[in-house]
Amino acid sequence: MPRPRNKEELLARSHETYQDLVNHIQALSVEQQHALFPMGTLNRNVRDVLAHLHHWHLMFEDWYEVGMRGEKPDIPAKGFTWKTTPDLNRVIQLKYSNTPMHEVLSMLDASHQRVHSLIGKHTDEELFEKKRYKWTGSTSLGAYLIGATSSHYDWALKLIRKCLKVK
Repeated sequence: MPRPRNKEELLARSHETYQDLVNHIQALSVEQQHALFPMGTLNRNVRDVLAHLHHWHLMFEDWYEVGMRGEKPDIPAKGFTWKTTPDLNRVIQLKYSNTPMHEVLSMLDASHQRVHSLIGKHTDEELFEKKRYKWTGSTSLGAYLIGATSSHYDWALKLIRKCLKVK
């Protein structure tokens, strides 16, 4: 599916890819949901992948809140750069490693809904005009939202399928 170019497409794509991910997880057996991924995979199971998505939602919400106040957010997170994202992702994985799957699912659903509602608060221009907001740099708010939602959900679904070898 092509990359969203307006608010309507962004809302639809975010909703569709999230639903695809949730439906796929619900169709897995309990054993598959808790199965360990192959060695060398940072996210060790489905729960880890979902917690990763949730935490990146939280980081986006922080970037948005700080950036919309006219301040400079710590992107991707305080003490990390895009180059050290693998280290950040390891910290995220450890943070949620003892959180039960049902809690992670609930947290992910809530954070998805919050991020999705942020999309609804903006016009096409506010979402897709590059350099509109100082905090988004040379890109658009929409590009950040695509990264936090649909493209991240696509990544998660592909990773889960690959690691569990489930179609």
